[in-house]
Amino acid sequence: MTDTTLTAEPRKLPMRALLMFLMCLAFQLAAWVLIAVAVVQLAFAVFSEESNPRLQGLGRSLGRYLGQIAGFVSFSTETLPFPFSDWPSSEV
Repeated sequence: MTDTTLTAEPRKLPMRALLMFLMCLAFQLAAWVLIAVAVVQLAFAVFSEESNPRLQGLGRSLGRYLGQIAGFVSFSTETLPFPFSDWPSSEV
């Protein structure tokens, strides 16, 4: 009998190191975008006394993206985050 299950092979270490470096750059950029979203959301709350639902969704998906990157660079998963896979959903 042959085993037909598919398993993800670990990447070679130099390629993994390069991808980790790129994902760390993406993490920094996404973190700054999240800070900007938080500041704009705070301004909405101060001036209109309610938050913007679109910014809530963006903040939620950015948080999930940062978590995906953290999982990849800490060797918890072999799944590459965006742009190598789909952008995380903002749905609860």
